[in-house]
Amino acid sequence: MSERLLEVDGLKKYFPIKGGIFGRKQGEVKAVDDVSFYVRKGETLGIVGESGCGKSTTGRLIMRLIESSDGSIKFEDQEITKMPKGELRKIRRDIQMVFQDPYASLNPRHTVQKILEEPLIVHGIGSKEERKKRVQEMLEVVGLSSYHAKRYPHQFSGGQRQRIGIARALMTKPKLVIADEPVSALDVSIQAQVLNLLKDIQEEFGLTYIFIAHDLGVVKHISDRVGVMYLGRLIELADSDAIYETPKHPYTKALLSAVPVPDPLIKKERMPLTGDLPSPSNPPSGCAFHTRCRECMDVCKTTRPTFQQLSSGHNVACHLYE
Repeated sequence: MSERLLEVDGLKKYFPIKGGIFGRKQGEVKAVDDVSFYVRKGETLGIVGESGCGKSTTGRLIMRLIESSDGSIKFEDQEITKMPKGELRKIRRDIQMVFQDPYASLNPRHTVQKILEEPLIVHGIGSKEERKKRVQEMLEVVGLSSYHAKRYPHQFSGGQRQRIGIARALMTKPKLVIADEPVSALDVSIQAQVLNLLKDIQEEFGLTYIFIAHDLGVVKHISDRVGVMYLGRLIELADSDAIYETPKHPYTKALLSAVPVPDPLIKKERMPLTGDLPSPSNPPSGCAFHTRCRECMDVCKTTRPTFQQLSSGHNVACHLYE
């Protein structure tokens, strides 16, 4: 087993709900609620779940773009949750992010040269000539040409903009890249190109990925292990093949049953979810999924299941396995 690059333990993020004349706290949204996992060097961990489950917030907490309410994040055995800003800047060279929206994440007033150069300037890397050469190299790596450096973001298609976003994330030669739904805003034909690009770059530079998505088909294509989130909690985590072939949690089974199969002769049993997604500001007691679960038992309504490892190496939070 290769060594762990990142360890997340008991991570929480609660956003306060304020109201009234004086803006007093009236409650809280439990966006991320006690999430624990690790990522090994060189692997891709996929994190999936429906909108609002806390997967993007988890990515931003690891980057410390937002501060956590509780829990621990260790990168190369260094605790970064309370690290001073000066020290954190050095760590940020090694952890970079590819954002979801290739339209919003690039400054429309800057040329591609300036956008890609910026991380190098911030971290004091290289001379002006070395930076220019690095920009041209990275554009070639992501399938663009060096002459594109003089253009502005609005002159590119969505897929090309996402390639620029990937190039920007790679400028500082990071060890960990957090890809937050990097293909969800793109056409299906372009999605495949960007996913293949990410895989090629991973092999070339020895990168480690956390790949956040809501599309199980996309995650299967790129991930070594997959974690499934529901209402701010991690409910299942296992090798990619195990998740897709022998899912344990009723929610994962329901998600997989909804994935279309491109063969009309294969009849899949659909397991539609009933009811609405509960509010993260008022999650159900016990197991958060019990209000929509067809296998719900009395214990599910009162007691929160522990996130435990089964003999098969599968991690799951479900009373069916206790």
